[in-house]
Amino acid sequence: MKDCNVFTWLRFTHASLLAISLMLLSIAAGPSQVHAEVIERVVAVVNDEAIFLSELRRRAAPFIESVVMQAPEGETKKQIDLLYSKLLDQLIDDVLIEQTSREMHITVNALEIDQAINNVRQQNALDETQFWQAVSDQGFTRAQYRDDVRKQLLRLKVINQKVRSRVNVTPEEIRETYDDMVRRARRTQRFHAAHIMFPLAPDASATEVAAAMKVASATRANLTAKNFEEKAQALAGGDLGWLDQGDLPSEFENALLDLDPGNVSAPVRGPAGVHLFLLKERAKGDQQVPSFEDSRASIEQQLVGRGMQRQEAIFLDQLRRTAVINKHD
Repeated sequence: MKDCNVFTWLRFTHASLLAISLMLLSIAAGPSQVHAEVIERVVAVVNDEAIFLSELRRRAAPFIESVVMQAPEGETKKQIDLLYSKLLDQLIDDVLIEQTSREMHITVNALEIDQAINNVRQQNALDETQFWQAVSDQGFTRAQYRDDVRKQLLRLKVINQKVRSRVNVTPEEIRETYDDMVRRARRTQRFHAAHIMFPLAPDASATEVAAAMKVASATRANLTAKNFEEKAQALAGGDLGWLDQGDLPSEFENALLDLDPGNVSAPVRGPAGVHLFLLKERAKGDQQVPSFEDSRASIEQQLVGRGMQRQEAIFLDQLRRTAVINKHD
């Protein structure tokens, strides 16, 4: 597979780099404490490559204060142990990625690291001095921070080459995701609707229901926003006024959620008969969804990102199963 610019891939996995970068910049966590009595030791071996306690403690430093403050009484040690266990698994993944990158002859150069750091710095509105001071406040040197960024970029490159071809986002998936966004936004908005009903007895047979649905479909073919109320008066139904979500049965509301103002729904079976709905107006709420064309690119990025996360997890699981990994308590 042809190598591609890692920053093209960063558009799809922006959070992957920022997560580790912003973690290191968190003001809430205090600097790591160094104790003279700490003795270095190996905490895991991955294919004959050692991971040391100092590296694990450095990775844990930004989280320790938060874990201690949030741990239930008497469970501080348990929560710290869980944190260390999770971070050790991450370090093991890092080593596996490093080993894979050597096999694939993939590297990250200094310019790529500089560009990634500048992106993070600019997004946090920090000048160079402020940025490196924030890093230092967390107990990290420039070299350590740059190495963390290098590892993240290396991971992106390896994952991109190994699994990107497995992720395929179709136009139908993009459209479906957009429609879900619209429905969620509309659930917070009031709406003005009218309906026409074709009555049915509570014990109507399947044949009678089918006949009512057929009549409703034929009627709908000739309905417009202008003649809807006239037809409603001639048949059964009328204006329902302004409604909130929950005012109508869910099957009716779901039919209205898919409508734009001026549109008529497909026939909907209800407890008393078959209904056609006209959406007259929808109140503008706080959640305004951009047009499909304006949303398409960002939705595609989100879907690709989710797909990449799933494939990354599968790929790392495959690496672990074929590696020799020994953890040391």
